[in-house]
Amino acid sequence: MYGPVLLVIAHGSRDPRHAATVHALVRRVRSLRPGLRVETGFLDFNAPAVPRVLERLAFEGVREVVALPLLLTRAFHAKSDIPAVLDQAPPQLDIRLADVLGPSPLLLSTVERRLQEALYEAGLAPADKRSTGVVLASAGSTDPEAIAVIANVARELRHTGWCAVRPAFASAVFPGGYPRTEDAVRELRASGVRRVAVAPYVIAPGFLPDRIARGAEGADVLADVLGAAPELARLLLVRYDEARQRARCPQVLSA
Repeated sequence: MYGPVLLVIAHGSRDPRHAATVHALVRRVRSLRPGLRVETGFLDFNAPAVPRVLERLAFEGVREVVALPLLLTRAFHAKSDIPAVLDQAPPQLDIRLADVLGPSPLLLSTVERRLQEALYEAGLAPADKRSTGVVLASAGSTDPEAIAVIANVARELRHTGWCAVRPAFASAVFPGGYPRTEDAVRELRASGVRRVAVAPYVIAPGFLPDRIARGAEGADVLADVLGAAPELARLLLVRYDEARQRARCPQVLSA
């Protein structure tokens, strides 16, 4: 077996498409690094639950685990839920908590991939991005750090050639946050943008991604969720390697 076990921690959903997408992403990670043991655990709704996976690993004699949150920003689940679950793990497990996935150029590449795929399916050429405005629709958060990350991703996406990019939330508007998807679509229309595309900044289908899709009804193009994109699979391995490196070289962090 190659290094510590990689435990991918997903939120979970009552929507079966969510777990199916997570498992497809994990299969792609395994294909990129044969010999690495990759497990999946869910915080809610789906099995296996994270505590059950950790108990099984300890029973099998595993000693080292890298726990990787399948999250795009550091909000409530990353700061509270996951650390609380890991604190209850069997004591014989050496668990290193990896960073959340974002921000990362690989995430930006994944969004770009999904948008280009959506343009192609709509019969549009890649050059049409210059006349297309994008609504970057995330799930939503009250966490200022997470809100700032979404704003930065939108600015970086704008620099790739889209004529305008507006961040938006799938959930209700929060003070200091961004508009809902449908409001951002209307704003781009009102600004004179020729074509509007909605890019869900979410990993897997579910309740909030469906809300994004409903909010995109006034747009010309709706991209797919990030899903099991190859760039996203590579990013999981980047975060895994970073967590291992931190454990080996703590003096670098304090320098």
